[in-house]
Amino acid sequence: MGEAGHDFVSYYKRATSPLVVLRLLRDRVMYGYEISQAMKEKSGGRFTIAVLYPILYRLEEQGYIRVDRTEVVHNRARSYYAITPAGQTHLEQALGEYKEMHQAFAALIGEG
Repeated sequence: MGEAGHDFVSYYKRATSPLVVLRLLRDRVMYGYEISQAMKEKSGGRFTIAVLYPILYRLEEQGYIRVDRTEVVHNRARSYYAITPAGQTHLEQALGEYKEMHQAFAALIGEG
């Protein structure tokens, strides 16, 4: 394992986290903590990210997600995010590319 943040798992999570967020939001509207918990639950605790909000803000800037609604809970604003049609299109394209790269990698290491 290399320096913190520079190991394979960190790079992998950084590359795939936006896709994970979009895929989870394809199922339903969620707020940040809920997204983090869904990642953790669906991955058996293997896929967690410490800083989710920069990813959410970037996806929002790109037009792939939007704030569906904001609620105040315990005197704190909670924003619920939804995937947009552009986000759906991006997700489908990116997942296709991911699958192609995964198959190419598997073939390169003799597992394809």
